[in-house]
Amino acid sequence: MFDLTNRVAVVTGSAQGMGRAMALALAEAGASVVLLDRNAAGIEETAQAIAAMGRKALPIAGDVTDFAHIDGVFATVDREFGRVDILGNVAGEAKPGPAEDMAITDVQRNFHNLVISRYYTCQHAGRRMLAQGRGSIMSIGSISGVTSLGREQSVYGMCMAAVIHMTRELSTEWSPRGVRVNCILPAQVLGANGLGPRMEADPFLRDTFLHGIPAGRFGQPDDIKGLSVLLASDAASWITGAIIPMDGGNLAMNGGGGLLAPLMEKYGATPR
Repeated sequence: MFDLTNRVAVVTGSAQGMGRAMALALAEAGASVVLLDRNAAGIEETAQAIAAMGRKALPIAGDVTDFAHIDGVFATVDREFGRVDILGNVAGEAKPGPAEDMAITDVQRNFHNLVISRYYTCQHAGRRMLAQGRGSIMSIGSISGVTSLGREQSVYGMCMAAVIHMTRELSTEWSPRGVRVNCILPAQVLGANGLGPRMEADPFLRDTFLHGIPAGRFGQPDDIKGLSVLLASDAASWITGAIIPMDGGNLAMNGGGGLLAPLMEKYGATPR
């Protein structure tokens, strides 16, 4: 049920972090993978790791927020594979800042990077999936799309809320024709978006994040592997329009639950 042999996946942001982990997981399950990222050296390394598994990888370096680049990517996919079965929308960056000072041009750029360009990629993949009567689209959202993170992230949260609702709309429209669309909501994942260096510079930030995660640890890019394969595979044939937290229990916990970590320390419990 989890076998992805003979399927073709397109994964954005696959040079590092969760994008790389997703691409490797799909290849491990049998898929050929088209690797998209601005980091040419990074996707070459990912491609080599996939080739070592005996799978086919096609790295295409470029900016996934550039519509012309995406047009070219899918033209290449048509020529090389003739189909698209899986799309992983992982890439996307946002500029933080105080809400009262954010330039509208930065707001627009954030929406372009995180919402509009992903919608455009979904359109390309969706047309091909609809024509073949099957497919799976997975977008990376964030817990900030359903609850506020604060910390000058107002526009990022707005964008993630849009990605969540994009998932619901596309699923509702396309699922009757065989295309499933789901969204994964990570909490703090190390190795993604420079989170590690930020916490090293501000230990209080690290403690604040960790106190909000009942599982007692930060996420790792590999945490997305199993969920990616599940959503891409026939094992999830009746899962669509789902908004799935990958957050160590963060969203399940009441805001006052941040006291959990100090209590664990007081009574000698050790976070895993």
